[in-house]
Amino acid sequence: MLNKRFRVICIDDLITGSLKNLAHIDSEDFKFINHDITEYIKIDEKVDYIFHFASPASPIDYLQLPIQTLKVGALGTHNVLGLAKAKRAIMILASTSEVYGDPKVHPQPEEYWGNVNPVGPRGVYDEAKRYAEAITMAYHRQQGVNTRIVRIFNTYGPRMRKNDGRAIPAFITQALKGKDITVFGDGSQTRSFCYISDMVDGIFRLAQTNYHLPLNIGNPTEMSILELAKKIKSITGSSSKIVFHDLPVDDPTVRRPDTTKAKKILSWQPRVSFEEGMNKTIKWFKENINGEN
Repeated sequence: MLNKRFRVICIDDLITGSLKNLAHIDSEDFKFINHDITEYIKIDEKVDYIFHFASPASPIDYLQLPIQTLKVGALGTHNVLGLAKAKRAIMILASTSEVYGDPKVHPQPEEYWGNVNPVGPRGVYDEAKRYAEAITMAYHRQQGVNTRIVRIFNTYGPRMRKNDGRAIPAFITQALKGKDITVFGDGSQTRSFCYISDMVDGIFRLAQTNYHLPLNIGNPTEMSILELAKKIKSITGSSSKIVFHDLPVDDPTVRRPDTTKAKKILSWQPRVSFEEGMNKTIKWFKENINGEN
């Protein structure tokens, strides 16, 4: 956004984030505010766009922070929508492929309502995002707030935390350190991985449209978790062994976006190959493997 000559105000309480991720930014057009958005949000200047991406997003985070996850999806989204209404700003909600739960339809189109266990351990994240979508559409329909909803599928790239519990940072860190690469279940469950620059491009394109219903953004190329582990082991040249642990409760068996609407509405499709994106990601991890992140 800074490259496109926007002034950017970043609000974060750093519950899962780090100021190190902002260290490379040197611009008078960037301002950071340490604030919990479940509390009232006050911005004294003009606001054109609000990108609401606040939430613990990895299983290890939302399982440790279930109340905070639910509160940011409910109270946080309510506060952001109130700010968008007051500022007459466009609000873009970061939803998730997790609204589909363990899907019975594959790949997942936006019209699919999902298969979610609301009282399972993953329900705190799934239902927080489903509620966030519902209140966003309510504010759009009743209050006329100009909203967008992006359903983000698995995304990866530099600056991921090595211990955040997601497959790619976990596998890369284990491979680079020569530790066992831990695959849950038999590794047959599938995911699709989108490189961060493609995801940002898709979200920014969505912000420029007048499309208000949920829209999938993700890479439709699907692979099993075991295949992912083998690819990362090969690219890193690691001697690590692949070992298998019990599958977590309600872990989805498949995940792949139907991106038909994104192609039609946004003229968008991912451009970065898995190999290119993974090489960039692994390079960053090699350079930062011993950091606090």
